[in-house]
Amino acid sequence: MKILVLNCGSSSIKFQLLNMIDESVLAEGIIEKIGEASSLFTYKSEPFTKKKSKEIIEDHAKGLQMIIDTLLHKEHGIIKDAAEIAAVGHRLVHGGEYFTTSVVITKEVEDVLEKCCVLAPLHNPANIKGIEAVHKNLPETVQCGCFDTAFHQTIPAKAYLYPLSLDLYNKYKIRKYGFHGTSHQYVSLKAAEYVKKDISELKIITCHIGNGASVTAIDGGKSIDTSMGFTPLEGLMMGTRCGDLDPAIPIYMNKTLGMSMDEIDNILNKKSGMLGLSQISNDMREIEDEVLKNKNSLAIQALSVYAYRITKYIGAYFASLNGCDLLVFTGGVGEKMPILRQMVLENLDALGIVLDLEKNQIFNDEILDLTAPTSKVRILKVPTNEELMIALETKRLISEN
Repeated sequence: MKILVLNCGSSSIKFQLLNMIDESVLAEGIIEKIGEASSLFTYKSEPFTKKKSKEIIEDHAKGLQMIIDTLLHKEHGIIKDAAEIAAVGHRLVHGGEYFTTSVVITKEVEDVLEKCCVLAPLHNPANIKGIEAVHKNLPETVQCGCFDTAFHQTIPAKAYLYPLSLDLYNKYKIRKYGFHGTSHQYVSLKAAEYVKKDISELKIITCHIGNGASVTAIDGGKSIDTSMGFTPLEGLMMGTRCGDLDPAIPIYMNKTLGMSMDEIDNILNKKSGMLGLSQISNDMREIEDEVLKNKNSLAIQALSVYAYRITKYIGAYFASLNGCDLLVFTGGVGEKMPILRQMVLENLDALGIVLDLEKNQIFNDEILDLTAPTSKVRILKVPTNEELMIALETKRLISEN
């Protein structure tokens, strides 16, 4: 069984074709700058044929057709007939309160996605374009969707309600939704498998740290709280997003500093976080170099704020869970930045969380146990694989239907 996984952005399509017999990646790539004067298409297939080209790609339908044509190509393609694609699995961002799990995409699901566009105006319309592109290019193929928000629909009201007038929730569904759910679910399952325990018996804190970042408290396999909220802006300091801040600050920026709401939105989402504080970059590789090699004071200060805010959430979720069995780091930064993990965990020994500093310096692409002998909490680095999680969910859904 072969499953095509799509992650559609407003001007991009990221894709993987997976063989579900052994869960291997047969081909993968990305189309960027769809709808612009010159789009970029990157494709890689076994045995590591890599192809980069500039194309004119007007829309997502044309982009998907190009992906299919490349998968069928006689020289570097990987399939002989489009019918070999058993199903398409989509990463979908926002399902509101409608979906608590992955679903087969029907007209009703598409209608709900439309309704939720107001909650995710940048992401849901792009997801819809991806679904429409499959309808056009693979009309007979089953489509399934995995929502970023679905895993967090188990969060109780005491955690998802904001202390605003209840009318704002009842009428407009203003509440915490959480994101990165596919990643948090995947790494929690892999962590439980690694320690050879049933996830239903475990209390897990997962830290997905990338350009976007979030922490989730998982009790018995269910999300009970997460740091992102009504939007992905809430929670941790991120690459360019501010995370938690006094809600009066945007009001002050508007009324006193004379900034428009569009300017404020741009600052909070695109000019804050690591980029804003360091005045250097949102790329954590550059920040790491500035901290370790150049001893740049702004980079050191920004990284300290970044790490401290992760530490605070770990402490809060330790309390929410009333303990913790596993603490998991994942995401590009969480997996590949030892100094950050060290800074996050250096003051958590009172909670029984003690990092092995030697193991923390090991680089690999596998699960890595970072637990010191004196630690009461198991600390793991678990590489995330959202595409595989989407493919597994898609396989499950088509097997059940």
